[in-house]
Amino acid sequence: MSEIQLLKDIRAKAKTQKRTVVLPESHDERVLKAAEMIITEGFASVITVGNEEKIYAKAKELGLTLNGLRIYDPEKSELTNDFANYFFNLRKSKGITYEEAKTAMKKDLFFGAMLVRENMAQSSVAGSTASTGDVLRAAFQVVGMEEGISIVSSFFLMIFPERVFSFADCAVVPNPNAQQLADIAITTADNHKILTGEEPHVAMLSFSTMGSAKHELVDKVLEATKIAKQKRPDLSLDGELQFDAAIIDSIGKRKAPQSSVAGRANVLAFPDLNAGNIGYKIAERLGGAIAVGPIVQGLKKPLFDLSRGCSVEDIVNTAAISCLMAK
Repeated sequence: MSEIQLLKDIRAKAKTQKRTVVLPESHDERVLKAAEMIITEGFASVITVGNEEKIYAKAKELGLTLNGLRIYDPEKSELTNDFANYFFNLRKSKGITYEEAKTAMKKDLFFGAMLVRENMAQSSVAGSTASTGDVLRAAFQVVGMEEGISIVSSFFLMIFPERVFSFADCAVVPNPNAQQLADIAITTADNHKILTGEEPHVAMLSFSTMGSAKHELVDKVLEATKIAKQKRPDLSLDGELQFDAAIIDSIGKRKAPQSSVAGRANVLAFPDLNAGNIGYKIAERLGGAIAVGPIVQGLKKPLFDLSRGCSVEDIVNTAAISCLMAK
């Protein structure tokens, strides 16, 4: 499957969901252009955050119409005081004052996250101008973690001409413990199915296959595999597996003949960020894969982080993905 076809399919599926997505960074012209593309294509309704006069003045300058765009200005909105109260009650145990809560709610990322928390939108996509730390801080503090999941992580869709894989975690968690690694594998499996329609087959990767090496690093993968199987016995998941045993049928049969995953894995859980980041970049730069992501996962609701070098098309595609991942 090509990148173009997969993303077309994702956008087509998103159109059936009738979601609303927040694009908070209205001061970025790429965001306004993406908003118009999303509205025109019709796969989601769009909200942005900021001064309405400035937004429409910028849209006019860019030749955009933005028909149907909803705008909330935290400086004027009747929601700001309510959102400040909600946020104060969420964070007062952490020492926040009401005035600090109100100041936070006047920031586009926090106001946008609260729109998602309060079900006025189903997802948020930000980070075209804000740092990853700022985007995830608003997400953690306002929306919080998905129940039963111990870590916020990320994955990449890795698109080859003949196959699509999900690689995790390649961008967020430096050295997950066994519990966290198990949760990364589980959430990636679920999201792989949502986005590709394929049944996930999860390989817990290591430099060892089924006991071929003994080391504490292998032990972590073994423990993570045990935890993941206990939490989700319905998943096709196995480990520890070397990369070749995970994806090449003949090698999988030779190295791990009893494994139902070996040789056909499409979800690859890397043991740490060193391995994951190096792995996806080798696949992209030498293997010719198209990397879509990183896609943030593990939050109660999808609040996604963009690269500050993102294109308009990147924002649109990420918005479509967020719509499919909304619950």
